[in-house]
Amino acid sequence: MLQVLSSSWALLLGMMLLMVGNGVQGTLLGIRGGLEGFSTFELSVVMSGYFAGFLFGSRMAPIMIRRVGHVRVFAALGSFISAVLILYPTLTDPWAWAALRVIVGFCFSGVYVTAESWLNNAADNQNRGKALSLYMFVQMVGIIAAQGLLVIGDPGGFILFILPSVLVSIAFAPILLSISPTPAFETTKGMSLRELFTISPLGCVGFMALGGVFSAQFGMASVFGQQVGLTVGQISAFVSALYIGGLVLQYPIGWISDRMDRRALILIVTAIASVAALLPVVFGVRYELLLVSSFLLGGMTNPLYALLLAYVNDFLEPENMPAASAGLIFINGMGAIAGPLITGWVMGVMGPIGFFGYMALLLIGLLTYGIWRTFQRSAPAPTDTGAYMTMSPAASPVALDMAQEVWADEALEEEEG
Repeated sequence: MLQVLSSSWALLLGMMLLMVGNGVQGTLLGIRGGLEGFSTFELSVVMSGYFAGFLFGSRMAPIMIRRVGHVRVFAALGSFISAVLILYPTLTDPWAWAALRVIVGFCFSGVYVTAESWLNNAADNQNRGKALSLYMFVQMVGIIAAQGLLVIGDPGGFILFILPSVLVSIAFAPILLSISPTPAFETTKGMSLRELFTISPLGCVGFMALGGVFSAQFGMASVFGQQVGLTVGQISAFVSALYIGGLVLQYPIGWISDRMDRRALILIVTAIASVAALLPVVFGVRYELLLVSSFLLGGMTNPLYALLLAYVNDFLEPENMPAASAGLIFINGMGAIAGPLITGWVMGVMGPIGFFGYMALLLIGLLTYGIWRTFQRSAPAPTDTGAYMTMSPAASPVALDMAQEVWADEALEEEEG
């Protein structure tokens, strides 16, 4: 781990600052939009824009990198992000914000693809898994730290928009000054969605459902907090709890997953997440209960993404693992685009509690489908499964490919051994 840190510290530091900037604007827009009088539906469109841009960017970034190189793409997209963050308070119109969110999502996706390809190039077969785990850890820390910055300024002013813009600008300095361009960007031939669904129906349904759940958490949590009357400090703690739970529980759940029936663990984790989402629906919106629910919900759904990815890989041959990642990213992305839109509609019908009601419905649906699948096909034995690897729902295709490379290498080593 120290070897990875010493060789990639500039990249990791820069990415953490980027995640701070991204985390601040993601939460801040929900609060500021409420202050500006935006409707729940308008805010849901704004939040959905990020994930539409992110999905499009994940497909376009490799093309741009092959044309002009990593450094130019990285610097250009970073400049756009910094500029857009400044524009939000000057263009207080929901449709303008939605367009800006599409741009930000596109740019962040391209930045992630570029940074993760640098990281992948710097790693080797012996430390690629550790590099990816450390990268995911840094991302989570950045988002959590971002929530703490919300309490230092007035959401109705300009400082909280200027600060993330400055952080994003600073983030690129250590990266661009310390990293040389990587070799030509290679893309993997994809796998059809039909073939992917045939291989792992539960994995595909799970990725779609988690796309909706994660985008609701990332995009609409602050909208919910503002509508139920939480203070800025309470909203900050509420959103932080989602990511603290994911950070704290990711590794214990991963350790357990390598020692028991992985599908059974997926069902257990989904059941706990469902209960966590139902707590405020059943017992009402109390701040302390919201923190408990948020911690458990984030603590279960973040590892669930990695569990489902590992479960899909258990049914793939090593040479097919990278090909499956593009399909999984697309499925997850479609769920993520729809997530805020549906959440906004449900909140319009049920009131703010629809935020939790929507996620509970998705998770209960996934749990029900998973239970039904247990009667259709036997799960692989724990001794026949690959190792769990930390993975974030916000990962780009490159990070997913890195994880697939590690799994494929380990599978080949086991076959040869």
